[in-house]
Order: sequence, then structure tokens, then C-alpha cells
Amino acid sequence: MHAQKMEAVGRLAGGVAGDFNNVLTVITGYAELMRGEIPSSNPSRPYLDEIIYAGERAAALTRHLLAFSRGSNDQARVLDLNTVVTGMKPMLQRLLGQNIELILLTSHGLGKVKAEPDQIEQVVVNLANNARDAMPQGGKLVIETANVDVGIGGGSANKNVGVTAGSYVMLAVSDTGIGMDPETRSRLFEPFFTTKPPGKGSGLGLATVYGAIKQADGQVTVYTQPNCGTIFEIYLPRITEKTAEPARKALARGSETILLVDDEEGVRRLIFAVLQANGYDVLEANNGTLALAAYEKNGHKIDLVLTDVVMPQMNGFELGKQLTERNPALKILYMSGYRDNSAVLAGELPPAFLHKPFTPDTLLAKVREVLDAN
Repeated sequence: MHAQKMEAVGRLAGGVAGDFNNVLTVITGYAELMRGEIPSSNPSRPYLDEIIYAGERAAALTRHLLAFSRGSNDQARVLDLNTVVTGMKPMLQRLLGQNIELILLTSHGLGKVKAEPDQIEQVVVNLANNARDAMPQGGKLVIETANVDVGIGGGSANKNVGVTAGSYVMLAVSDTGIGMDPETRSRLFEPFFTTKPPGKGSGLGLATVYGAIKQADGQVTVYTQPNCGTIFEIYLPRITEKTAEPARKALARGSETILLVDDEEGVRRLIFAVLQANGYDVLEANNGTLALAAYEKNGHKIDLVLTDVVMPQMNGFELGKQLTERNPALKILYMSGYRDNSAVLAGELPPAFLHKPFTPDTLLAKVREVLDAN
């Protein structure tokens, strides 16, 4: 029942964040276009910079919500957790302050995991933040890594309560703080739940931890008692995959014809302006039915379809399916502010996908990349 509740709240959080990402795309997109036109000497330039900075902060909040909603793992790569936590040591020491001792216990021969590096760092920071607040008089924070086999070759499944049998890399974060009572423990990962006073916490820190770990196919357990500290144990699947080479950056400008499909008028106007200003011929449609009609009339000259995913009546994936039935070679770039599209995509993202919010440069680079792909 608890898992079902978390799933329902996660879907709600993902929906709210998805809608907000459409708004942020418009705000940050036009602000970036304005910044390209206004010189730094203009008295209004600092105001514009503050708008863009605020947009970036808002985008970070939606990433927290999207992480909790357990969306796609599109930025995941092979990581060494020893390297991640060791590299964070100076920053963590500043975060914790002088009255908390930071102890790193990294395991030799640690296996690799596949996850988004930014999200793993965010997990560690959020847990360290909570631990600091739980030790107002000072104490110790211990971060430990280890290879763990649960229920395999004599491995103990009893110790790792709730963890599925398998081979993992464990990341444990423990503190000597005030601990938690059972009621607080039961609501620990709910978004916006916090025991901190108003203005001291968003209630998204541990929700982000939960979502990020689930997104990496991992599991998390918590051991805590009042006045006895807290231990978070994170289990990420151990892998042997090699690191992939980074993708080549492509040129942004072009002269091709693009069919743009999005039911959000503000987003559509922004994308139209960016593409047209960079040499592209753009056809517009605000739903799947009109997009099909536009393709029937102009299909001979359309080089790329750029479509939103979440639209009424016909979603972007259904539109893409119908278009590729007409022309299997047609290139389609999907975009969405929602990370959890499992209802229409069975949990997998297409290779050509753009997450909202995005900057004009990101949009142009992705469009060029898809057009140039074989």
C-alpha cells in the first residue's frame, strides 16, 4: 500500500512538473533570445540575467520533482562511486561545517554502476544536508561504499531487509544525529513532507533521493531510531558495461523544412521563432489531426517532424507511428516536459528525444543532430 501511494504521488509530481516545464521553456527561451540582442552595457541587462537565473533555479526544482516521479534514465552512464564521493569531499566539508566530522570509507575494487552522475551527487548532497540538520550540536557523517551480494553465494538476505537478491554497489550515508520516530520514517520520501520550520526546507530532498535511486533501478533502505542516528543504504545494480563515447556536437543552422506540432501555443511560437531565425522553413500544427493533414499536403518537402508527446486526442507517439507508416524514412524528434511517459511508451524513450525546458541552442543542436543522422 505504501508503494502504491508513493507511485500515485510520484505521478502527480511528474504531471505538475511537466506542465511547469512548458511554461519554463517559454520564459527561459525568450529570455535567452533577448540576451543575445541586449549588450552587457545596457542598464536592463542585469534584470534579464536575473530572470534567466531564476528560470534555471525553477528548472532545478522541476528536476527534483521529475526525479521523484521516476522518469527516463536518458543521461545515465557508467560510474565509479568511489570517484564520485571522493570528488565531492571538499564541497561536503564546506556544507557540513566545522562541528561535523566527515569520514569517507571507500572500498577497494568497487564495482561500477549505471546512473546519472548529477543525480547521484544530488542524492549525496541531500542526505548530507539532512544529516547536518539532524546534528545541530555536531557529530559524525560517514559515507561508505562496498560491493554487496544479497542472497547470492551465502550473502545474507536477512540483513538487507527489503532488498531484492542480486549483486549491488552499496552507498551508505550514516549520521550520529537525533534520528526519527516511526511516523516520520513512514513519510520520509513523500514530496513536500518536512519536519523543518517554514522557510528551512522544501520537503523535496528525500523525495529526490527516492526518485533518483529508483530511476537508476536501485533500492534504498533506512535504519533509524530516536536519539540513535540514521543510516541510509543505497543499493545500485553492479554492472560490467564500458563507458560510451560522448556524442559529437553538430552545427545548429540549416535550411530544411520542419513540421512543428505542439498544443501549447506559447511553446510553439517560441520554437517557430528560433527555427525560422536560423534558416529553417517551419510548418505548424497544434494537434495530431492537423499535423497529419499538413503532412498529406506537404509531405514531399518535410525533412523532420518535431512533435510534443503529451497532447489531447492523439499523443506524439501515436502521431509518429501514423507518419512513419506513410514514410518509414521520416525523421521524428519528440519533446516533452514529462519524464514519466510509460503509459504511452512502455517505459522506453525514443533515441531522438528533447526534454523541456530547453534553451534555443539546445533545441537547434538537437534538430541539427537528428537531421544529420543516417
